[in-house]
Amino acid sequence: MTTEMLHTLFGMGGYLVVMIAIGLWYAQRSNSNPEEYFLGSRKLGPWVAAMSAEASDMSGWLLMGLPGVAYFTGCGEAFWTAVGLALGTWINWQIVAKRLRTYSQVANNAITLPDFFSNRFHDRRRILMTLAALIILVFFSIYAGAQFVTFGKLFGYVFGAEQYYGVMVIFGAILVLAYTLLGGFLAESMTDLIQGMMMFGAIILVLAVGFFHAGGFAGIAANLRDLPRFTDIFGIAVPVDASGAAVAGDQVQAVVQGKPQFLPGGADYSFLQILSCLAWGLGYFGMPQVLLRFMAIKSTTKIRQSRIIAVLWCFISLFVAVCIGLVGRAIFPGLLTSAASSETIFLHLARDFFPPFLAGLVISGILAASMSSSDSYLLIASSALANDLFKGILRKDAGEALVMWVARITMLLVMVFGVAVALSGNQSIFRIVSYAWAGLGASFGPLILFSLFWKRTTLPAAIAGMFSGGIMIILWKEGISKIHPLLGVYELLPGFILSGLVIFVVSLLTKGPSEDILKEFETARAAQF
Repeated sequence: MTTEMLHTLFGMGGYLVVMIAIGLWYAQRSNSNPEEYFLGSRKLGPWVAAMSAEASDMSGWLLMGLPGVAYFTGCGEAFWTAVGLALGTWINWQIVAKRLRTYSQVANNAITLPDFFSNRFHDRRRILMTLAALIILVFFSIYAGAQFVTFGKLFGYVFGAEQYYGVMVIFGAILVLAYTLLGGFLAESMTDLIQGMMMFGAIILVLAVGFFHAGGFAGIAANLRDLPRFTDIFGIAVPVDASGAAVAGDQVQAVVQGKPQFLPGGADYSFLQILSCLAWGLGYFGMPQVLLRFMAIKSTTKIRQSRIIAVLWCFISLFVAVCIGLVGRAIFPGLLTSAASSETIFLHLARDFFPPFLAGLVISGILAASMSSSDSYLLIASSALANDLFKGILRKDAGEALVMWVARITMLLVMVFGVAVALSGNQSIFRIVSYAWAGLGASFGPLILFSLFWKRTTLPAAIAGMFSGGIMIILWKEGISKIHPLLGVYELLPGFILSGLVIFVVSLLTKGPSEDILKEFETARAAQF
């Protein structure tokens, strides 16, 4: 190992020591009972709630996946995806946060999302809870796999050991498992606060230095001018291989005399494609890692401050991430030649333009992003099985200590499945995340909105809507989207629409909610906590 690598390792190692220390600090408090472990006893302040929601949401996707898309195909897809996510963040905080905070407490103090759904509809047979918990287990395991891919790429690149990708994936997974097991929700939320700041500082710093090295606006414009439709938000650059055919999947883009090759004239980015990207914002309404922060905020009076912090962080971070991809292409035009390798552009900028120790700290921003998300996924998946399936259905008389042990074992199993996903061969962080995001968004998003804002919503409709949304994601992704090019939209859009329609229609066709449910709905609407 070179001296440069050692200095980079010291920078990253210092950060990791701090994260583990926080896990140890909160271990005794967080392990006292399930509510403390899974929801922090609803004690999050505005800064912690806002930053942990956004940090756990964005993941390594923000520093690797999104810049990678911008680097490989230009503005089109990356810009409209960022717009959709930014709008989704604002609307979610604006209309969902307060109502969910109050309703989750009114609904028998629900501490998980499946628990809330079950209590909201007085589901005595726990069908809704079971279905929600299973959906969380499946899609969060896939989500965790995307973060472990990030670990593999990150450590492999930093230490020049891409051949040890699998080892690096396992190392990162064990690291996250260790401090999540120790500290639970409070440790996760407090580390997310630090990690959110790390992510924000890292992307701002890398963009600023990259902007300087690229020669400012004039230099960037000159270097990108010859790349067809690269900076056009209504167009897309189309990388081609040596035969001149459009690159697909893991195929390699041709580079001639240092110049990357694109389809002459590029391609238009249609209204349907733009709508497909904007649909990313719909996913926020169904993201458990974000919704749990709404449920855990100390008081509804703190939500406005949290919303301002979260929305500003999100807007700035997303558009800086897109710019990093464009600046990276201007500086290293022919360096990265596949969609998967393009996701390392942030790493190249950090390692090439910063002293080794400082580069280690900057690169820790990616580590922060991945850890802040994967710890949330492990914790939420474990709560789904331990609190919702095991205690809620299989063994209702289970003591708190047994529930905690089931949660820890579940974390281990989810970690193993996530590692398997990361080692499966699909190493595009952006694509793995998009699949899991769609699954959770379509399954839970419409139901959250109907649950909070339409008292006529019924239990059969909730079950049908959740099931149809999740199934549509799989059917659309694996089959329907391949029938015709016009059907090649992001699967979240049709999944979300179908789920909403099913909930609405089935609610009208089934017996209305009981008086107790209606009374509880009105209580939640007027409540202040």
